[in-house]
Amino acid sequence: MLQNNNDSYELIHIAFHWLTALGVFTLFGLGLYMVDLGYYDPWYHRAPALHKSIGLLLFVLVVGRLIWVLVNSKPIPLATRRWERVAAKAVHFVLYFVLLLVLLSGYLIAAADGRAIPVFDWFSVPGYRFWTGQEDVAGDVHEIAAWLLIGLVAFHALGALKHHFVDRDATLKRMLWPRR
Repeated sequence: MLQNNNDSYELIHIAFHWLTALGVFTLFGLGLYMVDLGYYDPWYHRAPALHKSIGLLLFVLVVGRLIWVLVNSKPIPLATRRWERVAAKAVHFVLYFVLLLVLLSGYLIAAADGRAIPVFDWFSVPGYRFWTGQEDVAGDVHEIAAWLLIGLVAFHALGALKHHFVDRDATLKRMLWPRR
């Protein structure tokens, strides 16, 4: 029930997938919300703190997920066309790359003042300024990469829906619940 097999993703892999998706959508929505907050808005300081905390936890989750993916087998692809299998691998690789880029650039924004970054008051992650203008460069990268990530996620979801409704295969069902 814990390790993937040739036919199905198992519970840990599925949990990693959907927790990552929840984190990405939460952070993107919160990010859109907080950029328009006024100084006297009660969420002016709370929203960024929440965004940073969730982002740092998502980074830990994604690193764990990458380790899990590297040490586990994957089910046999259901796509019969070679170009679809190649496209799926490419999209997954780019999704992971852009997701890590968003998370690392977010850290660089928060760390630019050199102060530790609290994570829900549970613990703190050290902050460090690596170069002058770090916050501005990382902010630009963060914004562009976040929008790119959402576009890739939409493309990924459309691919899953295509498999479900057009190809009528079990690709989407594999990621919803372990199959027996």
